[in-house]
Amino acid sequence: MIRRQRITAAIICVLLAGCGKGKPKEAAADEEAPTPVQVENARVGPLDRIVTADAVLYPINQANLTAKISAPIRRVLVNRGDHVKANQLVAELESRDLAASVNESKSLYDQTQANYQATTGATVIDDKAKAQADLESARQTLEAARKVYESRVDLVKQGALAQKLADDAKVTLAQSQATFDTAQRHLQTLNAVGQREQIRGAQAQMDAAKAHLDNATVQLSYAEIRSPIAGIVSDRPVYPGEMPPSGTPILSIVDISQIVARANIPVKDAAFIKVGRPATILGGPEGDIAGKVTVVSPAVDPSTTTVEVWVQAPNPGEKLKPGSTVHISIKAETLQDAVIVPAAALLNSDTGTDKVMIAGGDNKAHERVISVGIRQGDNVQIVSGIQEGEKVIVSGGLGLDDKAKIKIVEKKPEADADDDDK
Repeated sequence: MIRRQRITAAIICVLLAGCGKGKPKEAAADEEAPTPVQVENARVGPLDRIVTADAVLYPINQANLTAKISAPIRRVLVNRGDHVKANQLVAELESRDLAASVNESKSLYDQTQANYQATTGATVIDDKAKAQADLESARQTLEAARKVYESRVDLVKQGALAQKLADDAKVTLAQSQATFDTAQRHLQTLNAVGQREQIRGAQAQMDAAKAHLDNATVQLSYAEIRSPIAGIVSDRPVYPGEMPPSGTPILSIVDISQIVARANIPVKDAAFIKVGRPATILGGPEGDIAGKVTVVSPAVDPSTTTVEVWVQAPNPGEKLKPGSTVHISIKAETLQDAVIVPAAALLNSDTGTDKVMIAGGDNKAHERVISVGIRQGDNVQIVSGIQEGEKVIVSGGLGLDDKAKIKIVEKKPEADADDDDK
């Protein structure tokens, strides 16, 4: 009995020994099994820096029409939603008093015109002719007085005439000389000053009347409210007979043939955006709409630390409405020789830095710390840490240790993958 127990114990020991030797072999096999991974080559190519943001839509142009004169509304020729052309008459104010003022100013202007024509055509010429006649008469009188005086002087010398008569003739000669001089100066004044000043005065009166007429005409034109732009009537708050308060819009016109999306973009992204860069308004009623950047504000909003950027785009069918919110995408710049890897290759390290796993020629995974640049969809720019042609692990790399054994497998076609899932 004791012998049988010893034999049984020996057999149990042998079996236990065999089991103990088998477990290390299986563990060693598990440690050496390579991990299947999928890889892609890092490549060099163009990559766009895309900046996206939410934006609010505004019309390309708008105008609030206000009255320049205080008068009741006579009639409004358009309604909300109507399309109008530039310079189209859209409303009228009461203007009968202004029309009367224009007629009065017109009559005054006609009167000053007639006065000017009379001054330049008749009055000055008549005055000049009279002055010339007066001068000629004074000349003849002076000559006659001179002859009388000289004759009497000779007779006095001969003793045939009293000296008093010679003295009287001398006084008459002096008076004739004074009359001649006065007539001569008068004619010279008319020639040099009088005609010019009379014409200038008549011209000034006519110009003043013309200015008054122009002012009255302009005031009358203010009674006609015309649209300065082509667009759609967006608001009409007044009705005929009402007296709109000063500065209150009578009509509001918006031009939405093109639309402007205004977005507030962080400073670090706005630094790459330039006027003229291509952009897209996403999710329109008929799909995405291509546009371009038209404004990049030179100032930063201190409350949000953002920069306002405008994207202008056509609005076919006028389906995009001002005030609505859209999403925009701006192609800020294009890098021609960027090192690119799939976004699936990126891993986060414990220190918060970006890293990838590289499939080496030794069939091992090698951890590589990298610096990331532009991200565009599934593509990422690698600024440093990877060279063109290196194989980055895009599937199976999560949880891999540095220098872990790997096995590169081909990516299954999508159709095969769907069959496997079934």
